[in-house]
Amino acid sequence: MIQTARMPTIRDLVSVLANRPGVEAAILVSRDGLVIDGAGAEAGGLDAAAAYVPGLIAASEDLSSTIARGHLVSEILEFERGFAIVSNLGPDVALLVLVRPAADLGSLVGELRRHRTHIATLL
Repeated sequence: MIQTARMPTIRDLVSVLANRPGVEAAILVSRDGLVIDGAGAEAGGLDAAAAYVPGLIAASEDLSSTIARGHLVSEILEFERGFAIVSNLGPDVALLVLVRPAADLGSLVGELRRHRTHIATLL
């Protein structure tokens, strides 16, 4: 019997991200602010957090237009009690990752950058 490796799904990706040390939640968000999938400790507030993502992306795109930097790839927001990373995965989807203040942010951002194209193909 031939066994084939199962292709990872977007749910697998969200789960892996949410289980990284220092990550509180990973949320895949549609451009109208709805949760496509999400996992993590902030599960109760995923819908509320997702609703802000389209506005953040729109404001960042406006800024980029003004300063001639091209399309938004990702943004990192620093708050008193942690970070939010928004990764633009295409015209219809974004990824929001909520991160604790002491997490290895550089490693996480590097991993998201390296795997952005692969993540987008899972959609």
